[in-house]
Amino acid sequence: MAQTTQNQNGSGRGTTPETTARFTVPAKHPMVTVLGSGDSLLRVIESAFPKADIHVRGNEISATGDAREVALIQRLFDEMMLVLRTGQPMTEDAVERSIAMLREQEDGTGAADETPAEVLTQNILSNRGRTIRPKTLNQKRYVDAIDKHTVVFGIGPAGTGKTYLAMAKAVQALQSKQVTRIILTRPAVEAGERLGFLPGTLYEKIDPYLRPLYDALHDMLDPDSIPRLMAAGTIEVAPLAYMRGRTLNDAFIILDEAQNTNPEQMKMFLTRLGFESKIVVTGDITQVDLPGGTKSGLRQVKEILEGVEDVHFSQLDSTDVVRHKLVGRIVDAYDRYDNGHEHGSREHGSRDHRK
Repeated sequence: MAQTTQNQNGSGRGTTPETTARFTVPAKHPMVTVLGSGDSLLRVIESAFPKADIHVRGNEISATGDAREVALIQRLFDEMMLVLRTGQPMTEDAVERSIAMLREQEDGTGAADETPAEVLTQNILSNRGRTIRPKTLNQKRYVDAIDKHTVVFGIGPAGTGKTYLAMAKAVQALQSKQVTRIILTRPAVEAGERLGFLPGTLYEKIDPYLRPLYDALHDMLDPDSIPRLMAAGTIEVAPLAYMRGRTLNDAFIILDEAQNTNPEQMKMFLTRLGFESKIVVTGDITQVDLPGGTKSGLRQVKEILEGVEDVHFSQLDSTDVVRHKLVGRIVDAYDRYDNGHEHGSREHGSRDHRK
């Protein structure tokens, strides 16, 4: 961890006292791992703390500015050192997410006992030199909930990792022999859940609806082993209609795109739960593709199961989007538009009623 010293100075910028903190980076960590290639990580930090003066000399970094901001910078470098000590590199994205978590802790909206380093170094699965891990505090809580509860709902917008992380936990559970099979399912809304009119074999029929689940599996397992595992029934990828009438024992079961289930389908799926099994249900209640007037089973289920023992609801939002940064901004923009549109519709309705 970086060593720090602090000096309280008289204010040169109004009445706010200034603080200087100094961080000595241990010699075992090359400065490029802390500052980034071409100082890319340093630029992220300077952009996040524009009022602080940050200087680097040798292996010493100093920050001068408002006491609260400097304290946050000090904590940030401490967290970065903890991550680097694990052998994991720091990235621009990891620095930005660390700053966001520290700011949430400071303003009281984040958990004080869960640090950025703990979130960023929690490994779920490693395959072909690539490690899958949570990248945000909500993702870590979601992953922890999957460990602790039998039925978990991961609800949030596209790109928050809700399905990907659930599948990583499923593969982890299979590899560690906690379960003997993985079952991945989605409602095939566009085909009316019947699929009979489509040509080809079952897997050719379901391919358009279940392709995203196959793609994620290929990230997590040796692609050559997937057909063998599927042929043996160790991994099953099927439309939700194929779950009816079954009891699923000793399995890790994931229902994806659950916003496109109706209440009857959701109840049917949840009651497939057998002994020594775990269920994760993922979906985005803002992206319902059901025919007009059909109620979403995902929207209803929280009202029904909230507070039931061993059932957990994890909420993810735009701050948990781990795709391109622009995806988070797009999600926020659509939320603002939808909220404004609903408000405008209510006002219009009120005026019509007064007429």
